[in-house]
Amino acid sequence: MKTILCYGDSNTWGYDPVSQLRMPRDKRWTGVLRLALGEAYLVIEEGLNGRTTVWDDPIELHRSGASYLPDCLESHLPLDLVIIMLGTNDLKVRFSVSAFDIANSAGVLVDIVKRCIIDPRYGVTPQVLLLAPPVVTRLSDFADMFAHAQEKSSDFGKQYKRVAEQKGCAFLDTSRIVTCSDLDGIHLEEPEHRKLGLAIAAKVRELLP
Repeated sequence: MKTILCYGDSNTWGYDPVSQLRMPRDKRWTGVLRLALGEAYLVIEEGLNGRTTVWDDPIELHRSGASYLPDCLESHLPLDLVIIMLGTNDLKVRFSVSAFDIANSAGVLVDIVKRCIIDPRYGVTPQVLLLAPPVVTRLSDFADMFAHAQEKSSDFGKQYKRVAEQKGCAFLDTSRIVTCSDLDGIHLEEPEHRKLGLAIAAKVRELLP
């Protein structure tokens, strides 16, 4: 069995912009991925609302992806693939960082996975699939918190691809697959989760046949 860790924020957790609750397990993209891949693959969900790449949030505490990732990796070993989709929360005004720096921060997470200590009995270090988060669209309640996020996030595809090439890991630009909801501009509605899960499943089959 191939084991896959999905490490992300509220769009991995399954926040529903319609109900503002968590989507059912089989409706969020990780569940779609699990169903599409079948019983030969184990999909582990590690989504957290508000999670950043490397930044310690002074308002929403314990949200740094870099801080938790090492423990997370060790708790789920052995792993064949780690899928990382983080960066949207880095767009918050309080962090004042560019798309270039956000992508570089995602690269720090790739490095953490590649430095993961693997017991020789478990095999090789897990592969990494780096996902550029979707472009932020029309903001509503989050407009002040995410001012200028749409402009910055439109550069995610280019910058994340650059980092993936530098780090030698697989890459997928989710903005070419899905669109964020017009209800809040940040989260994915159920049909978009399905599209994303199926697209990632096709990529996983390439990486872990």
